[in-house]
Amino acid sequence: MAIETINVPDIGGAEGVDVIEISIAVGDTITVDQEVMVLESDKASMDIPSPKGGVVKTILVKEGDKVSEGTPMLELDIEGAAETAPVTASEPASSAPATASSSAELAVVIPDIGGAEDVDVIEICVAVGDTISEGDSIAVLESDKASMDIPSPADGKVVSISLKEGEKASEGTAVLVLATQGDAPEVPAPAAQASSAVTPTPSVREIPVPDIGGAEGVDVIEVCVAVGDTVAEGDSLVVLESDKASMEIPAPASGKVTALTIKVGDKASQGDVIGQMEVVAAAEPTATKAASVPQAASNVPAASNASQVATPVVSPVIGTEVVVSSSDVYAGPAVRKLARQLGVDLTEVKGTGTRNRVSFEDVHGFVHSVMKARAADGGITSGSGIPPVPEVDYAKFGEIELVKMSKIKQLTAEAMTRNWLNIPRVTQFDDADITDVEAFRKGMKAEAEKSGVKLTPMPFIIKAAATALQMHPSFNVAMHNDGEHIIQKKFIHIAVAVDTPRGLMVPVIQNVDQKGIYQIAKELIELAGKARDGKLKPAEMQGGCFTISSLGPIGGTGFTPMVSTTEAGILGVSKASMQPVWDGSAFQPRMMLPLSLSYDHRAVNGSDAGKFLTYLSTVMGDVRRLLL
Repeated sequence: MAIETINVPDIGGAEGVDVIEISIAVGDTITVDQEVMVLESDKASMDIPSPKGGVVKTILVKEGDKVSEGTPMLELDIEGAAETAPVTASEPASSAPATASSSAELAVVIPDIGGAEDVDVIEICVAVGDTISEGDSIAVLESDKASMDIPSPADGKVVSISLKEGEKASEGTAVLVLATQGDAPEVPAPAAQASSAVTPTPSVREIPVPDIGGAEGVDVIEVCVAVGDTVAEGDSLVVLESDKASMEIPAPASGKVTALTIKVGDKASQGDVIGQMEVVAAAEPTATKAASVPQAASNVPAASNASQVATPVVSPVIGTEVVVSSSDVYAGPAVRKLARQLGVDLTEVKGTGTRNRVSFEDVHGFVHSVMKARAADGGITSGSGIPPVPEVDYAKFGEIELVKMSKIKQLTAEAMTRNWLNIPRVTQFDDADITDVEAFRKGMKAEAEKSGVKLTPMPFIIKAAATALQMHPSFNVAMHNDGEHIIQKKFIHIAVAVDTPRGLMVPVIQNVDQKGIYQIAKELIELAGKARDGKLKPAEMQGGCFTISSLGPIGGTGFTPMVSTTEAGILGVSKASMQPVWDGSAFQPRMMLPLSLSYDHRAVNGSDAGKFLTYLSTVMGDVRRLLL
């Protein structure tokens, strides 16, 4: 037998990634590249394969752990020799709730679970041979109200397991036998435990919306709990969704939800109160701080040191599984998050777990079946209602390479498709005479450099666009989703498209109408640098009123830029060139800048667009007008 430890492979530099699923069990024979676990970061889910085949001897991590590259995840007998896990001859009888078979072994039973009886065992978190620490999860129970994480009362090695997934358990039910390093901790009878247990002191506190990146009036798309539910700190209470991201609002503490003041469809901002909860704070015990683990008192050796006695777990609820009242769906937060990311309605997914609990496999299976059926029916693409593009085998024409698009490019493609399908876009063209402004800019260049400012034409264009929005507020609008209202913006934020190695990014300069050319130039350079380095924050790409996209350094005489659904217009800037312009008596050399104005024809009519572009061209031709 050759036992080899298998570590987590390269996972793209991610650290502290959640283990959301263990795909194998001790004793399984696995092959090379077989999936052994699933990890989930805030960006993606990752299936982790085994680099070698063999028999699984020990699983070194469990669901809920955090791992990084190099973390040991399992021990594998690569020669495939079947081994029987060491099992002690002294097994606890099913009728005996808890006994320690020797001074080095401890029988572990279900502790006080709030009086619940015949609770479902949905997960055994350890395997025979595992070395665990006090407080590690050994089993997960699930009632019709909550999931309960059962902790280990001591450090040790798992000798045998007497509880199975799918069975029922109550207080005192035997779970496993633990081989401890020394004497087993003292475990008085439950009656003795009660006399010294901590007395919970409840207090009611409000639940506010925490910092959500400055977003205001964000939609409430899901309420994950109901009044009366018991939750743990960090459990999802509600889910908010902006046009950029979904955000789960966690419980600020463990306790019981006593009131909810928010519902699906409401809007929420930072500081809004979404409900109240009763938080249980532990009071000092009057007798002794040495508590007990609820196990049978007979045949248990006394602990050599009171400080080694395990602390009882009062209501060991770790994560409340939410029952959606309208659809009776049982699913955990991670599964719900996956469903939202994939656009899956959980009410349509058939759960295969205990009490029809929906798992990751159920969601993936549902998506697979839907996509397979859609392909068979010649379905539509991405809900657009247009015929799908037929698949073409380009390899038959010559050598090809399939290149994965970056996440930014994928998001840009989705946004462009959405904008194209929703906005009736019109583009108007004009040339701005920037001869005088360019002369002024070049004359100020040296002085600007002394102030640490690189003075390019773009800050002047940005300032001119802000001035045009002030004079023509009909352009500083966006269409409301209901199609019946127009949103008139009272602020002026200008977005600037920046080409980066990762794809197109659009940082936003806020309150341009309140800033001078030098300040605009500094902020533009800073934001463009962040964009190219991949360090832009979400808040720095939100709230734009009008976008500028410049192809000046590249060339061309005009193009039709794409309007965003959150704005009414976008200005395309092409390469300036010296051209002869008739002044009434002779041709004069003038620096002309081609402009392309695309706008949402639902919000802006052609006459207003023509006035806006004419005014913008005039302002760009005379820097003095920027002062008016």
